[in-house]
Order: sequence, then C-alpha cells, then structure tokens
Amino acid sequence: MKLQYAVVFERSPNNYCAYVPDLPGCISTGKTWTEMKEMIQEAITGHIEVMLEYGDSLPEKSMSLEDAIAHHCQVIVDCHAESPADTDDPPSLSTIFEMIEVQVDAPSLVPGD
Repeated sequence: MKLQYAVVFERSPNNYCAYVPDLPGCISTGKTWTEMKEMIQEAITGHIEVMLEYGDSLPEKSMSLEDAIAHHCQVIVDCHAESPADTDDPPSLSTIFEMIEVQVDAPSLVPGD
C-alpha cells in the first residue's frame, strides 16, 4: 500500500533531522540531505510495518503541509515559552516541509503464513 505523510526536515549545524507529526516517535537523522531523505523513508516504512505486525491501527493521516507547518511553529513557541528568559538563543535551524510517499507491504493476515 502507498501512504503519504507530511515530514518536517531541519538542518542543524552538524546534520539533518526529520520527524513525522502524524506518526509520533517517527524520527531520523542523517549527515547529508540525501542520507536524511533515505533514512526518514526507512523510518516511516519501518514504523508502519511494526504497527501493522502488532495489530495496531494506523493513525489517520491528518496533516497537510500547512498543518505540519502550523504544528511545528506551535512546538517552537511552546518550547520557547518553557525556556528561561536568560538563556542564549538556540542555534538557528533551516526548516523544510515536504510530503513523503512510502510503499509498505502489509503483513500476511492468514495465520501460519
């Protein structure tokens, strides 16, 4: 089955990271942009395959790119509000929002296969 999720990519001073707001806990990092794209696709696929293997229902894809941007901005606002005012500003990050499509093979539903 083909699935598509909004992904938030960030570039930090030393690497790239990404997370999928619709799949809590689905995150990855990579040293290069190409590696990061490959790693997050693998993370999404693996995350979904494990959910299916354990009989968990997949969360409904609910975020468009616009929703992911709003979610990410709210996370930053919330984190900033929790930080003491006298701390240094965090390093600036370059953020990209993109839809990623993955192909997931559903596990066999026939016992014994």
